[in-house]
Amino acid sequence: MPVIDRERCENKGPCVSACPYDVLVVRKLTDAQKGTLSLIGRVKLWTHGGQQAHVEFADRCHGCGLCVAACPEKAISLKRSSQSS
Repeated sequence: MPVIDRERCENKGPCVSACPYDVLVVRKLTDAQKGTLSLIGRVKLWTHGGQQAHVEFADRCHGCGLCVAACPEKAISLKRSSQSS
């Protein structure tokens, strides 16, 4: 499943359209998520409208890596799900 690096994501969104399984969405961060960001991360978030990509439907992910390739900030990596065998 995809993992988003909150310090790098800049809300450009090509990952969302690249995913054929509709795993990702772009939405606002919660206050708790914002609180985990560094000062630079919070400034970047503000600059890019307060939104970032999120893994909304991890169970749909097939691990194809198209989102990883589409991300201009290299903010997405793939991790093996705990449900995988």
